Amino acid sequence: MDDELLQTFRFRVTLTPSVPGPRGEPICVDGAFSECSGLQLEADVREYLEGGRNDGVVRRVGRVKLTPVVLKRGMFISGRGEVDAQLWNWLTSMVSGALPVARYDGEIRVDDASGGRPLARWIFSRGLPMKVSGPTLNAKTGEIAVEEVTIAHEGLRLGKELTQ
Repeated sequence: MDDELLQTFRFRVTLTPSVPGPRGEPICVDGAFSECSGLQLEADVREYLEGGRNDGVVRRVGRVKLTPVVLKRGMFISGRGEVDAQLWNWLTSMVSGALPVARYDGEIRVDDASGGRPLARWIFSRGLPMKVSGPTLNAKTGEIAVEEVTIAHEGLRLGKELTQ
């Protein structure tokens, strides 16, 4: 049996514009995030009581609940000596009413231990930022400054076709 367990420490995240246009550049390049959560779907199963059936209920599938994707990364300093503000700018431009609203599709890809072969790929569509959080500042620790972005989306799927 050639089965192997999927190791989650080697993954890449890419955000690209949902609709190509003047904002056609990705805002986050592969490998920029250290943690990703929210890769889940939950079906809303509804129960119906059927007259005369006292030993059980009928269950029907309802809507799927989509969990926001949460990405964490260390804050980057650009070559100009400034903090990379792309995630913050994405949220603030949306809140300030900039049109069109920038939506991004995302790909979270897990590679094998050598980093050369993709093993799994989750794809979400038409993402909007719900929240961007800056680091917790504490002078007593020497921790890396970590920022977090929460992205609401309109669909999540496990990709069957794996691309390099």
